[in-house]
Amino acid sequence: MTENVKTLQRMYERFNAKDIDGVLAMLTDDVAWANGMDGGYVHGHDGIRAYWTRQWTLVDPHVEPLSFRQSDDNAIIVEVRQTIRDLTGKPVEVDGLKDKTVGHLFHFVDGKVSRFDIRENK
Repeated sequence: MTENVKTLQRMYERFNAKDIDGVLAMLTDDVAWANGMDGGYVHGHDGIRAYWTRQWTLVDPHVEPLSFRQSDDNAIIVEVRQTIRDLTGKPVEVDGLKDKTVGHLFHFVDGKVSRFDIRENK
């Protein structure tokens, strides 16, 4: 297993634990991160912190990586089961977030995530 895959496994664990600082330590300072709620991207550690802090006041997301594979351009594609609950634990759909399987695409620079994209499964 590559170091990048190990990093992603730790990152998913830290995200599910709502450990923002733990995840940010694995990202470049100027990371571009897909905004799954509103579209577009958030940038840098401050942008991600604000995005997740807002998201977690609305919903309780959980992401479970199902598989990892390397793309032709050395990015890592992760198939993920995304589960979205309201703050009382009930399934919900908020701003396009809902229970589904999606693809997450990660680019790395010097062992840290530099870009994150979401690919909708067809």
